[in-house]
Amino acid sequence: MNQYVKSDLFRCYGKSKLSTFIFAYVFNGTFRFQCAIRWGHSSGLKGLLGKILWHLDYTHNIIQIHYSANIGFGLYIGHGGPIIVNSRTVIGDNVNLSQFTTIGSNSETPAIIGNNVYIGPNVCVVEHVTIGDNVTIGAGSVVTKDIPKNATAVGNYARVINFQNPGRFVNYRWMSD
Repeated sequence: MNQYVKSDLFRCYGKSKLSTFIFAYVFNGTFRFQCAIRWGHSSGLKGLLGKILWHLDYTHNIIQIHYSANIGFGLYIGHGGPIIVNSRTVIGDNVNLSQFTTIGSNSETPAIIGNNVYIGPNVCVVEHVTIGDNVTIGAGSVVTKDIPKNATAVGNYARVINFQNPGRFVNYRWMSD
């Protein structure tokens, strides 16, 4: 189990023991898909196995995150519902992606998402925007402009409403060395 898989497991269950991994891998399809993404990003035999598992997993029809996406430690996908992430998106550490989230781009430069970010349900992040660290994006928001760090943003089009306690929904944060 590599550090990325351990960090994802910790974000889901608050612990990263082997018994928890086995339980999660057997009973949690979203976690199993995340393992395929993480292993697919590796090199050698583990990378080949990850790519094969990624192609075989039915979840990639619902969660479209390519194994080549640049994702930091501790990705948390709260629900297995539809999620689409551009393969060139950069996602930081301890990011929550909720159901019906789309992070897309028609250009060469998709979004850059900071650390400790909560993205609520039905959020669209469009084109090349930067979402700072410790940010909460409220449900149903359409993000078309940069969001500064430590902010809570909501609405269509998303705008910052306050700087009070952002990122509070990011639990079990993974602290990388």
